[in-house]
Amino acid sequence: MQLSDIRQSPYWHDQIGAPPTLPTGLPKTVDVLIVGAGYTGLSAAITTARGGRSTLVLDAEDPGYGCSTRNGGQISTSVKPSLDKLAAKFGVERARGIRMEGAKALTWIGDFIADEGLDCDFRRVGRFHAAHTPQHYEALVRDAEKMRQRENIESFAVPRHEQRSQLGTDAYFGGVVFSAHCSVHPGKFHRELLRLALGERVQVLGQCRVTRIARTASGFRVQTAKGPVEARDVIVATNGYTTALTPWLQRRVIPIGSYIIATEELPEATIDTLFPGDRIASDTCKVVYYYRASPDRRRVLFGGRVSASETTPLAGAARLRQDMCRIFPELEGVGLSHAWSGTVAYSFDELAHTGVHDGVHYAMGYCGSGVSMAPYLGMRAGQKVLGRREGVTAYDGLPFPTRPLYQGKPWFLPAAVAWYRWNDQRQFRKAIGMS
Repeated sequence: MQLSDIRQSPYWHDQIGAPPTLPTGLPKTVDVLIVGAGYTGLSAAITTARGGRSTLVLDAEDPGYGCSTRNGGQISTSVKPSLDKLAAKFGVERARGIRMEGAKALTWIGDFIADEGLDCDFRRVGRFHAAHTPQHYEALVRDAEKMRQRENIESFAVPRHEQRSQLGTDAYFGGVVFSAHCSVHPGKFHRELLRLALGERVQVLGQCRVTRIARTASGFRVQTAKGPVEARDVIVATNGYTTALTPWLQRRVIPIGSYIIATEELPEATIDTLFPGDRIASDTCKVVYYYRASPDRRRVLFGGRVSASETTPLAGAARLRQDMCRIFPELEGVGLSHAWSGTVAYSFDELAHTGVHDGVHYAMGYCGSGVSMAPYLGMRAGQKVLGRREGVTAYDGLPFPTRPLYQGKPWFLPAAVAWYRWNDQRQFRKAIGMS
């Protein structure tokens, strides 16, 4: 197959059909205006609407255009820094609270999907986190044991000679299974959130860019591509698509492109060999790969960072396919059907952030682990707007760091990614030579 034959749109979009008809008119006033119609924004909107507030959600593109329908559909506990690293910065009690928010988000999304009866292929399949060197395997096992003892995070180690019971490859040196991690169809999940929001009389408008947010005596005057709106409260939920509309936030999130490919349909036996337990998978490389079988177990979906600087989905597809075939030689010669990318938002401290700045509520900076954290913190932001105590999280009041001279364009990223990729490859080559 020629690269030009690959569809440059998310595989997930093929599964959800035409979007519902949305209103085109803009109200003059609302109680709550939310910027961004992804997981965060729609979850916040559902919460405020159910709390009796008239709610409007605006998006510069179509609702769900961004990473909410472009991610890999993998759900973890979402918090990257370890308990020890967080304790060194914030003290043990606050560190435990931050780590617990990840566990709460994971529990919340499962309960929410079940309670609301959402049709989104949600499954608690567990994650196989693979070690790309023997040293990384030893560190993984030690860290997993700490998390079991101190945070009650369920896991078990899988040495290299048992690896194929979890993942059909010999490319790694064992790994750890995190049993509570989950998978979901991200496109269906977003569509179900949109359905819930519309059912609660939330007004959702796409192709309506917000160009200015100004304080007034009674709240905010929000200028949009379709005219002004007066709002009592505003929530910014733009994550990896944060712009100069909110310069304070733009200086605190780092937009990073992530790229994914989908194979053509494969024989059932091939998927059963590669993903015998239907685990989602990731690895210990600094430039991480993440992959899984599609919900219908007919394709492999393989994602990661493909180059030092941003590139096109087709250019990324060639690199991803090479690495996919290194891990799964059985896929050599298999064609690709889709290639796409999305933009995630990292923060300088690798933590999600939520709070209020200059009167505007926000939640963002999910660091590539936002499938559960984004709707969870969106819900909490909605509760804050409603004045409910349960809206307060361990993230509230944390410093939201930036760096001198940083204005939202990550000029430093190409050099950092190039270094990390070189070091990952060096470590792997050394490990292969020793094995």
